[in-house]
Amino acid sequence: MTLADIAAAFSLPFMARSLTAIVVLSLVGAIIGVIINLRDLEFISDGLAHSVFPGLVIGYVMAGTDGLLIGALIAAVIAAVLLTFVARRGVGSDAGIAVVLASMFSLGVVLVSREDGYVSQLEQLLFGRLLTVTDSQLWQIVVVSLVALALVLLTWRGQVFHAFDAAGFRAAGFRALAYDLVLNIAIALVVVAGSQAIGNLLVLALLIVPAAVARLVTRRLGWLAPIAALVSAASGVVGLLVSYQASVVHGLSASPSATVVLVLIVVYLAVLGGYSVVRWCSLRRAVTARSEESAAHRHTEAARS
Repeated sequence: MTLADIAAAFSLPFMARSLTAIVVLSLVGAIIGVIINLRDLEFISDGLAHSVFPGLVIGYVMAGTDGLLIGALIAAVIAAVLLTFVARRGVGSDAGIAVVLASMFSLGVVLVSREDGYVSQLEQLLFGRLLTVTDSQLWQIVVVSLVALALVLLTWRGQVFHAFDAAGFRAAGFRALAYDLVLNIAIALVVVAGSQAIGNLLVLALLIVPAAVARLVTRRLGWLAPIAALVSAASGVVGLLVSYQASVVHGLSASPSATVVLVLIVVYLAVLGGYSVVRWCSLRRAVTARSEESAAHRHTEAARS
């Protein structure tokens, strides 16, 4: 595609709304995802994503698409509080999270299956409708995402401190429960915002994958969030364009949400492959250097004797 083709594609109102939604979600999700990655909270994030699902269903059943936000917000707060306390139990916390995840998600499926045409409704709630985001939904996505971002940025130093030194964090007088609750609410809010656009399941990729890519690229803390945000936003734009090209030019029905996630996965695999090659080469050089050093040492000892 030429630049003119790209400009023409994003000049369409539905593509412009989709672009704004995916960029906002990508940037916010990537920044919050860095904390998730540093604290190894991917499983809790998965639990939060699934636990929001019943709220989406109840809101949709009661008021259609207008009820999605309020239903999801209520479920998000309940799920965040519940999973925060479950995760703090220590022994058996993973099992507790799994129980909450499975039960809440199953409840959502049972509720939506009671409606006529529930298969299409279930597909929409799980995988989103990125190209049909309305102006009101776009504003909801932006506002909820910014609230989630604000919660994390206001507690950023404490979240990073907790990630690197949990014992020191508590010894310094920080309240771990409060920070855990704030982070989990922020994660749940991103899930709420993303569910309307890319679906309850696929939004998890925006939280997990970009930060994983950033950790492979750099070990500098200050660069993690910018790299994750850049990777996520760029993948979102490319995914939208690939989906548009496939649908308009080639007549193939390609889910834009799934395409965005696939682009993210491809980027991750490419970076992981490059990282593995670089690490292997470094190890080979280190082994070679040690062998040469050992050989030189033996030669020196032989010369002395």
